This record gives sequence, C-alpha cells and structure tokens, in this order.
Amino acid sequence: MNINSCLKISLCTFLLYACKPEVKPVENTEKKAPNVLFIAVDDLNNMLGSLDGPAKTPNFDRLAKMGVSFTDAHCQAPLCGPSRASLMTGLRPSTTGMYGMVPDDKIKSENPTTKDITFLPEYFKNNGYYTMGMGKLFHDHAPDRLFDESGGRVKGFGPYPDERFAWDGFGTADRKKYGRTSTDWGPFPEADSLMPDHQMVNWALERLEKKQDKPFFMGLGFLRVHVPLYVPQKWFDLYPLEQIQTMPYLKDDLNDVPAIAKMINDLPMMPSTEWAIESGEWPKIIQAYLACISYVDYELGRVLDALEKSEHANNTVIVLWSDHGYRLGEKGTFAKHALWNSATKVPLIFAGPNIPKNKKISQPAELLAIYPTLLELCGLPAYDRNEGKSLVAAMQSTEADQAPVAITTFGMNNHAIKSARFRYIRYEDGTEELYDHTTDPNEFTNVASDQAYAEDIVQLQKFLPQTNAIWDANSSYTFQPYFVEQKNRTNGISDEPVKVIGASR
Repeated sequence: MNINSCLKISLCTFLLYACKPEVKPVENTEKKAPNVLFIAVDDLNNMLGSLDGPAKTPNFDRLAKMGVSFTDAHCQAPLCGPSRASLMTGLRPSTTGMYGMVPDDKIKSENPTTKDITFLPEYFKNNGYYTMGMGKLFHDHAPDRLFDESGGRVKGFGPYPDERFAWDGFGTADRKKYGRTSTDWGPFPEADSLMPDHQMVNWALERLEKKQDKPFFMGLGFLRVHVPLYVPQKWFDLYPLEQIQTMPYLKDDLNDVPAIAKMINDLPMMPSTEWAIESGEWPKIIQAYLACISYVDYELGRVLDALEKSEHANNTVIVLWSDHGYRLGEKGTFAKHALWNSATKVPLIFAGPNIPKNKKISQPAELLAIYPTLLELCGLPAYDRNEGKSLVAAMQSTEADQAPVAITTFGMNNHAIKSARFRYIRYEDGTEELYDHTTDPNEFTNVASDQAYAEDIVQLQKFLPQTNAIWDANSSYTFQPYFVEQKNRTNGISDEPVKVIGASR
C-alpha cells in the first residue's frame, strides 16, 4: 500500500470518529428505596414545644416542621414491655396476652399467636434492608441477632449518684409486695458525655457518615426521659423553679372511679401528689422531667444534624415515638400505669420523602399504626398480620377520618377507647369510666352513669377488642399486686410466688 492510500485511510478514520456523536454513560435512574430512622424516647409525654407544651425543644420542634405530627396519638399499653411488644409485632396486647414485661427473646416463645410473627425491623431485613439498632427499642434492646448490626444498650437507667437526692424508691409501700422504683430527681452527672444516650448517638453518627450499599433501617432507643430524672445541671437551669407550673389536680379526683381503677392505681412506691405538695417537691419533679426532655432534644439534634449532612438526607423516612405517656401528679401520682389520658398519650411524628411538612393531625392515632405506615411509606408490601392501620392516607388527606379511635389495654380485658371527643374505659368486671373532652379535658368527672351519654357509650363499646387472650406465660408485671392476682386468676395458676422486679421502673 502506497503512502497516499495510507493517508486516505487515516483521514477517513479521523473524520468517522470526529463526527460520531458523544456517547454518555447511561445513568442508573432506578430510585433507591428510602432509609428508615426509627427513634424511640422512653416515658415521653406531650410536653414538647411543638405540641404547645412548656418544654424547650428546638429539635423536636424542628422535626415536627419537617413532617406530620399526630397530636392525639396513644400507646397500646401504658407500660414499656407490652407497649413495645405490640408495636414491634403489629399485634394488640389483647391478641397476644402480652400484658406485662416480656424478655425480648421470649416474645415468640410458647405463644401460638407470636411464634411465627415477623418483627418490624425483621420485615425490613427480609425485604433487602441493612438493619442496625442501639438502645432501648424492645423492653430491653432487641431479640438476639434481630439486627444485622447491634450496638446493644447500657443496662439500667444510670449513671447514678452515690446516694439518692429526694426519693428512697419505696415510699410507703410494703417492700416485699411492691419492690423499689428508680424514681428520683436531681442534677447528675456533670457532663452529657457521661450519659448512655450520648454514647448511643455517637454510635449512630458513625454509621450515618458511612456509604450504604443497601437501604438501611436504623433504630435508636433513648433511655431518658425514664426515671431517675438525672441529667446535668445545665438542663435544669433552663427551667427556673419559680416559673414551673404544676399539673391540673383535684384531691378527690378518684372518688367517682370504679374500685378496680383504684387497685390499678395503687402505687405507694411512687411519690403521691399530696406528698409532693406537702414537701414542696412537685415543681422540682416537673423541673427535672423538663430538663430530661431538653437533654434528649439536644441529642436528637445531633442525630438530625448528622443526617442532614449525610448522603441520606433526602431519602430517609423518620418516625419518632414514645412507648407511653407519663403522669406528673395527675390522678394522684407520678407514673404511667393507667388508662387515663396523661398515661396513654404520646408524641408521634413522621418526616421524610413525600410526607407533608409542618402538618398537625388531631384525629386519634395508635402506635400500632407505625408498622404498616412505614411499610407503605417505603413501598414495601403490606404485612397481612398487622392489626394497625396505615396513617399515610391521613397524612396526605385534607380531611380527617371521621371515625378513628385509639385503643389502649392494661391487663386482661381492661381497655380504654379514645375517640375525638371521648375517653371510654371498661374494666374486666364491667365497670366503666367516660370523660367528655369537649368539657372535661382533664378527665375530672366520670359521666359513665349519666343517661345523656348512654348512646355514646353504646357506640364506643363497638370498638372494644373481641379477643382477650389469657396472659402469655412469659409476660408478667410483678411490680403491681393487682396484675399478679389477675394473671394467677385468669390463667388458673395457684400460689405463684411474687417476684419483685422494681429496679427498672
């Protein structure tokens, strides 16, 4: 081949490639499934600033502005163990018989209803998610090997001072019969870094900074605001005692409730409201509770900051919830442990992709709704075992559902039905309470015997659970004599020894 031929071939080759349109790499347009940040806060009631409460909570308020707050949400049990077991299984306590504390690894043991249940985090794991969890998510932390990556939790609710500040934990109670509560209040320790929740957030921050090949489910369970009400002094300083307002209270408030309600409310190991008034400690208890909320708010802010700085910022669904409310003097004591509003009402906030921003929904909602709501928000198939209903339609709608209720159960066949207007309580012996929140938001006057409300009661009774399972063999609440007796009686157990487990209450 002569030189001219070679030059012609080279020129043609050059022109061919020079005129060829540029081929760009094909981008992967497949949208990654949203991550889930699942945040539990122990014993948190509705005193958040975003819920018009007195707590200084810029980060809870910030999260509320990012999404939707259900301002009348309620737990399925006013006690940690059964509340969390219900949320994680998607089943009501009345369906499972889990009315008391259940060890995490025993939830599926010896119970025909739960033996093949899929836990909420497990469902995400089975659908391609990388699951992580740290802190108090179930009653303790989580069943063994539930998460792909577990940070566990610190045992107990410390750190603790050498001596208690204000409350001995026994009160006037028979120590063998009731046990000891962790209830106490005061500034301790010196630094946030000494709090277990601070270490948990550090663990979370490390993982939020990582690139994830899969969508992730991260569960974080804060120990505070659970007693003892100990946080560093700076959080107490946010709430001068002279500015503290105590809760609405009537000394004879329980005169019109059934005897069984008083049995359930028999908590002499806890401070009574009368004691708090006489001793001058009532404002100090509320100050400590608010200080704990503000401390958790600070730690929540660290998580939100890290998420916003990460690559996951625009593709993460957040849900924040508490396992039950907390009474701060209402109905005569400082505790959860009741079917009244202050014990069952909880914060519930959703935020993330395709969720409206800065929206409040006042219709009643249940923690049982979290499981199906997260599945729908993440585009996962519905789980047919769930007894709760998704809240996605309510979040997206401009009109509230006209007939929703929230159901709370405390022990076998004791239920509260919360509608938009009423709280109806029916106990195992058939006795009742009814409160009309349009005229009595503090639930001071039981109008169950008032014939003017007879038809309202009939309508509310339609929502009572039809299944009332006997107590699960591994579920117990030996901290309160009524529940020991009920389990023995309803399960046909005789002479069961009373075991005192008061250290973590």
